[in-house]
Amino acid sequence: MTTPAGRINKLFGTDGGLMLSLYPAFPDDFDTDTPLFVTIDALEVPLWCERFERRGISGAVAAFADFDTERRATELIGREFRIAEAEREDDDEFYLEDLIGFAAEAEEVGDTPRRLTGTLADYYDSDVNPLFELDFDGRRVLVPAAEEFIAHIDFEGRTLKLILPEGLIDLE
Repeated sequence: MTTPAGRINKLFGTDGGLMLSLYPAFPDDFDTDTPLFVTIDALEVPLWCERFERRGISGAVAAFADFDTERRATELIGREFRIAEAEREDDDEFYLEDLIGFAAEAEEVGDTPRRLTGTLADYYDSDVNPLFELDFDGRRVLVPAAEEFIAHIDFEGRTLKLILPEGLIDLE
């Protein structure tokens, strides 16, 4: 998916250089390894920058591969260009505090395995030792919120399954 990122305004020099107006959506950390896209004859055409130089906040001078002459570059004047949206890594991202209220199933493994069900009542964030507070029938227990203990998270069913070492949960 692409986002409108600017417009090609006019020629700059005689070697196919072009003046660009950049929209606020244009990334500050633009890399010339990333193509810009224009629509030519209903086709999305990638423009690879051979040269890109910012001019202020909303302007730039660019030269594109395959549009290296003045005549070829004039084909681009007036066209809006787009840039591929950065893949959003946070689409699958969640915060552990988002799990508060989930039904929790804790399975202790070892010589005497047991399975406890309850609710994830709270989450205590700490760089050193983040903790889940689990509520088993009114008895609250703290367990490490460590990735190796989380067996499964079902966001639609709002359930959390933990596999814990034996003896970690003391309900006496």
